[in-house]
Amino acid sequence: MIRVAIVDDQALMRDSFSMIIDAQEGLEVVGTAADGQSGVDLCHQTRPDIVLMDIRMPVLDGIEATRRIVDNPTNKTSVLVLTTFDLDDYVYGALQAGASGFLLKDTPAKELVASVRVVAAGDALLSPSITKRLIEEFAHSRQPTVFAELPELTDREREALELLARGFSNREIAEAMYVGEATAKTHVSRLLTKLGVRDRVQAVIMAYETGVVRPGDADPAG
Repeated sequence: MIRVAIVDDQALMRDSFSMIIDAQEGLEVVGTAADGQSGVDLCHQTRPDIVLMDIRMPVLDGIEATRRIVDNPTNKTSVLVLTTFDLDDYVYGALQAGASGFLLKDTPAKELVASVRVVAAGDALLSPSITKRLIEEFAHSRQPTVFAELPELTDREREALELLARGFSNREIAEAMYVGEATAKTHVSRLLTKLGVRDRVQAVIMAYETGVVRPGDADPAG
């Protein structure tokens, strides 16, 4: 059972997401909260697998709430940020705070459910096309510090990181690297450990910030 918490200051959004989640087999809503601080408290009390987190909220915004949830070593909760705009200025800050990805609030119900399952499984980058757009927008606004804080990687590890940054799933990474899916999953797991990052989204951010991948680079699999 995947346990989900919902944090949003709009009652309509909380009720709508709750109805969608509770109607699915294998998913349950363990609680809702109307502001960031209440969301942090809720996650501490219920230990959900996933929290759907709004950004603009009273008392404590979603970025700081995300940071507090992720930084708590007793929590294993993954945060999906909810936003009205696909290039919300605050979304990148939420990803830096430790969010595992983000969803538009007008995401179809089927896609919302699929995204929750994907992140709970830890298998693929959430909404790769949208997340990639956001990170590329950030990359255009800063001068990358090429490899400044990147640990030494093998050629295969660097290839896996480049593919991750393109939003490839484990299956697609396996095909691009001509290995089995289980081997690709092992490559990714070891890469995340070596980079010292929480999940795939954080690895993608590091890839862009350190210059391993730059906006407009050729597809490494092509």
